[in-house]
Amino acid sequence: MKLKFHILKLQMRHTFTIAHGSRDDIDAFIVELQDGEHSGYGEATPIPYYGVTAEGMRDKLAEYQSIIENYDLQNPEDFWALMYPYLKENPFAHCALDMAAWDLWGKKQGQPLYKLWGLSIDKIPYSNYTIGIDTIEKMVSKMQEFDFPIYKIKLGTDHDVEIVKELRKHTDALFRVDANCAWGVEETIKNSIEFSKLNVEFIEQPMEKGAYAQMEEVMKHSVLPLIADESCIIEEDVKKCFGRFHGVNVKLAKCGGLTPARRMIVEARTLGMKVMCGCMTETSIGISAIGQLLPLLDYVDMDGSILISNDPATGVYLDKGKPIFPNVNGTGALL
Repeated sequence: MKLKFHILKLQMRHTFTIAHGSRDDIDAFIVELQDGEHSGYGEATPIPYYGVTAEGMRDKLAEYQSIIENYDLQNPEDFWALMYPYLKENPFAHCALDMAAWDLWGKKQGQPLYKLWGLSIDKIPYSNYTIGIDTIEKMVSKMQEFDFPIYKIKLGTDHDVEIVKELRKHTDALFRVDANCAWGVEETIKNSIEFSKLNVEFIEQPMEKGAYAQMEEVMKHSVLPLIADESCIIEEDVKKCFGRFHGVNVKLAKCGGLTPARRMIVEARTLGMKVMCGCMTETSIGISAIGQLLPLLDYVDMDGSILISNDPATGVYLDKGKPIFPNVNGTGALL
């Protein structure tokens, strides 16, 4: 295999604000694996508050370029295990490599990944569209820009309930709310009661990621389901979330790619938990990889490529929240 890197600047369609901060653009780090006939693509988004940069991921993978290029790719899971000792401290880089390996393998097999995994896309969840924190007027405008049946509302302000009440006046769509670690125990419980009156489906990551004991108290009193995001980063975190959340949001870049994500989904199902897969701000490459997991999910947030105005790739895309699959093998992504 030949290993190539692409670092591209993505422009946000609107300034994107969550409880962690705001951004108008972001880098995309894309890995390409070539076998002479096919190219497999993988991606991971550099996230500043995780200390991850595109250059850092590139340099880390470049250290092991000879190992990667000399590997005979027969089984992406074996390849992930081979690279884990080298990349365990950089799961974002490992994700981009793993995603590219699965895409290349699927293209070599001549089928989409979901088919190779024995899955069907006849019944899959719709994606939400994410509304970042802004003035209420601008949040309404963003919501009206894309006609989706589900919206995820980013919260973490001093007037969160007011925001949701105002947005509710403009649509009958289902809402999900994501506090990105901004609330405390009493605030979460109180908000769950208020939001239950406003057709909110669930609350994502209401409290800081290490607040497992406090989440046990919240679980006793919340009238809405609770989904872990920052509290569920890697495989070992799934068990930690049991009894503290009703479900987990698996992020490919954070856990290290499709390979560990599939194991996390199995673990969550074994524990009787709901499963969501979420995206970062990313191109159609990352979104297409998430698309392969859709038959295994209850909920999905795969709107990252429509939050940007200059997606350089093609692949699985959304039509009013409905995932549409291209006639392309592997993950379906092309650059």
